[in-house]
Amino acid sequence: MQRKNHGLDPITVEVVRNKLDGIANEMQQTLLRSSFSPIVKEGLDASASLFTVDGETLAQACAIPVHLGTLIPVVAKIIEIYPVVQMKAGDAFIMNEPYLGGTHLPDIAVVAPIVTKDGRVVALSAAMSHHQDMGGMSPGSVPTNAVEIFQEGLRIPPLQFRKDGQYNETLVALIRQNVRIPDTVMGDLNAQLAACNVGARRVGELVDSLGHNLVGSIFANLLQRSEELTRSALRSIPEGTYSYIDYNDNDGIELDKRIKFEVAVTIKDGNFHVDFTGSSPQVRGPFNAVPSGALAAACFAIRAVTDPNIPTNAGCFRPISLELPRGSIVNPIEPAAVNARTATIKRMAGCILGALRPAVPERVPADSSGEMLAVMFGGLRPSGAPFVVGELIAGGSGAGINSDGVDVIETDVSNCMNLPAEAMEMEAPIRVHQIALWSGSGGPGKQRGGLGIVKEYEVLDGEIRFTHRGERHMCAAAGSNGGGPGAMAVSQIFRTNGQIEDIPSKAMAVLQKGDRVVITTAGGGGNGDPKLRDRRLADADLKDEKVLRSDVRA
Repeated sequence: MQRKNHGLDPITVEVVRNKLDGIANEMQQTLLRSSFSPIVKEGLDASASLFTVDGETLAQACAIPVHLGTLIPVVAKIIEIYPVVQMKAGDAFIMNEPYLGGTHLPDIAVVAPIVTKDGRVVALSAAMSHHQDMGGMSPGSVPTNAVEIFQEGLRIPPLQFRKDGQYNETLVALIRQNVRIPDTVMGDLNAQLAACNVGARRVGELVDSLGHNLVGSIFANLLQRSEELTRSALRSIPEGTYSYIDYNDNDGIELDKRIKFEVAVTIKDGNFHVDFTGSSPQVRGPFNAVPSGALAAACFAIRAVTDPNIPTNAGCFRPISLELPRGSIVNPIEPAAVNARTATIKRMAGCILGALRPAVPERVPADSSGEMLAVMFGGLRPSGAPFVVGELIAGGSGAGINSDGVDVIETDVSNCMNLPAEAMEMEAPIRVHQIALWSGSGGPGKQRGGLGIVKEYEVLDGEIRFTHRGERHMCAAAGSNGGGPGAMAVSQIFRTNGQIEDIPSKAMAVLQKGDRVVITTAGGGGNGDPKLRDRRLADADLKDEKVLRSDVRA
C-alpha cells in the first residue's frame, strides 16, 4: 500500500499509531482470555499483530518476540498463495508448516483480512498460539528424540480455515482426528479467530472514520519513520563487524555433542547484517531452526540495541539482512526435525546481543540463562480421557553494568510466564511440592546475575509420559567484564524405589505413581569484578538467601 506521505497532520499520525498499538494489545488480551489451554491462558504463549496488505508488520502486541517475528514470513506465504484482492470478509487462513515460513508445529498462525464496508481489504490481522498438542510421537508434540519432522505432529500448509464466515469442516475434522485434546485445540483456534476479529473490527472502524486514502498514507508514513529512526540509531553504533560464540548442550540424540553458534554482526551505514557462518551443521535431533527463527532473533536484537521509543513495525526490520548457511543448525534441510527450535532461537538471539555487547555495553547485559525449560506431562485420567499439560520455566537474566540480573524471567525472544501450581494440579494428577528461587545460582559480579528456580513435581496417580527439554546443563551463561558465570541447570527424577536418574538436559521418560521430578534452572551471568560489589547489596543478598554464605566475600 504505497501512499504519498506529504501533508499529513503529525498529531493525527501519532493518534493513529497509538490506536494501532492499542488494537494489537486488545487482540492479545482477547486471545489470552478466550483460550482454553493453560499454556496460553496462564503461560501467555501466544501473540497478535497487524499487517499491511503488502505483508509488512504494522503494529505488534506486547507478546512473544519469536511469534511476532515468525508471523512475518507466515503472512508473506499466505498472501502469496491467497492474494489479498481475492479475500473477503469472514475469511481466515491457517498455517503451521515450518518449511514454508512457520516455526514449529505447535505454533499455529491464523490470519484474517480486514475489510471495509465497501469490500476493500485494507490490512490483515494475525494471531499465533502455541497449541498444547499437535499429535506426533509424544504428548505435547515436542519430542526431544525426534529425528524428522514427520514424527512431530500434524503439518498444516497455508489453507483456508474459514470462507464467508463458515469453517472448513474438512480441515476441522482432520485437525481434531490428529490431536490428543481436540476440544482444547479447537478452543484455542477459536480464540485466535476472536482476536483476529477484534483487530478487523477496530481497524475497520478506524478506516471508516478517517477514509481509506488517509489511513493508507499514515500506514506508509509510520513504517518509513520507524525505518529512518532505526537506521539513525544504528549509525550511532560504531561501525564494524562484531563476533560471538556460544553453545547449546546437545541435540537430544547425541547427548555428549555440543551445538556451536557462531555469529558475525556487521553494523555499517545504518544496516544490520547477521552472518551465522561457522555454526554447527544441522543436527539429528529436533533442535534445528528454520530461517524464520533467525529472522525473529534478529528482529528482537535490533529492537534491543536501538531506541525503545521507536514505534515497532516493519520499518524497524528493513535494515536487517541474514546469512544462514544451508544445511546448518540455523537453516536445516527438510525433513529435519525442528520442534525444539526455541532453544536454538534463544541462543541465536543471545549470540547476536553478545556480539554487540562491546559496542553498546549499556544496552546488553551479561549472558542470560537463555533457557526456556519445557516440561510436558501426558496420560489418561481415571475416566479414560486423555490429558496433556506443559509449562515453560525460566532461569535468570544476565546482570547489566549498573543493575543486577532479574530472577526467573524469560529473555531472548521469549516472554512467557511460569505456570501457577494450581493450574498444573487442575489439569493433571500431579502435585507441585516446591517453587522457590535457587539460592546461589546467579553469577557473581559487581552486579549479580539473576537466579534460577527450583520446582518439584510428584505423580499422584497412573502412568505419565514426560518430556524434559532443557538447556544450560553443560554450558553456563557467561559473565561479563570480569563477572562470573551463572550456575548450570540440574534436573533429576527420584523413583519410588530409591533410584535417582540425572536428566542430561533432554529426556523422554515414563513416570509412575510416587515418582518425583526436581528441576533447577540456570542462573544469569554476573557483570563486573565480584570484589567490587557494594557491601550493602552483598549483605542484603545473604539476608534474602539469594546467595550462599560461602559466596559472600569477607
